[in-house]
Amino acid sequence: MRQTGVPYGGASTSPADRGGGAARDGMLVAGVVLALLAIAETVLRTTVAKTDGSAVFLPLALLVGLCCTAPLTAARHHAGAAATVITAATVPAAVLHRGPLATGLVALFTVWTVLARRRVRRVRAEAAERDTSRQDIEHRLLEFSARGERARIARELHDVVAHHISMISVQAETARLTTPGMPEEGAKKLLAIGDTARTALTEMRRLLGVLREDAGAGAEPTRQPQPGLQQLLELLDETRESAGASTRLIVTGRVTALDPGLELTAYRIVQEALTNVRRHAPGAAADVEIVYGPDTLHLRVRDNGPGPTASRARRGENRGDSQGHGLLGMRERAASVGGELRTSRAPVGGFLVEATLPTTPGTDSTETGPAQREGTAA
Repeated sequence: MRQTGVPYGGASTSPADRGGGAARDGMLVAGVVLALLAIAETVLRTTVAKTDGSAVFLPLALLVGLCCTAPLTAARHHAGAAATVITAATVPAAVLHRGPLATGLVALFTVWTVLARRRVRRVRAEAAERDTSRQDIEHRLLEFSARGERARIARELHDVVAHHISMISVQAETARLTTPGMPEEGAKKLLAIGDTARTALTEMRRLLGVLREDAGAGAEPTRQPQPGLQQLLELLDETRESAGASTRLIVTGRVTALDPGLELTAYRIVQEALTNVRRHAPGAAADVEIVYGPDTLHLRVRDNGPGPTASRARRGENRGDSQGHGLLGMRERAASVGGELRTSRAPVGGFLVEATLPTTPGTDSTETGPAQREGTAA
């Protein structure tokens, strides 16, 4: 019958357990040996003291000697108590024998070495645990940020790009079927355009499905429309509650229904500008102005914070350029719809973000004068 290395009764010992047992046995043996040596040293030094005419009470000297060494046997589990007793007994031993016991000094050094090593191990273990926790938190934050970014990209692709591709397909098919006298070659090209658009839409939907599955792993999917200019009031309310500062929305001109992609771009620019206000000028009041023009939409976000320094303004280094990508992202958003974005120091102090976006007015509009919504700090 084949035998295993497990002792009878099913109990097994690991290398760490065997190492801990050896250390305990070593401390016990060291304590016993030092206690015996302390007895011998005490008797010897007491005898020498009597020959020199110094009277030393032997039982008291033996007790003190044992107190200097014997507690070392319990240092494995009660190192603090053992160190206290040995340290306290070293002084009277030195007084009795006109000098410290050699065995007592050895025991004193040993017990404090055990305490120091234990402290070092505990500090290293705590540091390793903190490092592990910090790395885990950083990994989770990066993962959540990546999921959120993938979800945002998926929503924008679905609400803007997919919409336009669908319109291309519908319009190509409509033109092919309703245009009188359509040449056969033109009909074929329109059919190819429609087929290409539908194929691109299918591939995009497949890509969006992958992005949403990846972004929504472990969470219920949430479907919400992309924000536009109608959601600016909610954005300002949220900014006012989080920053605790006054935030106003001022709308001027003929309010017109704009392209969803253009409204999304305007919303994101205002959102990023307000985020920069909270980050670089906490507590500063901000004004958001929307001006509807005949062919353009003008955005202006101004705060009354400290603004950029004069030296950085001369070098063209405005707020956010040195560390984040906020201003660069706003410029890219504006350029994506054929507009432009400018940043500078506000005329009366603070920071100013201006964007001009080209528009195509719709048919439904309402005439309004200047309108504003004010809020004060909560």
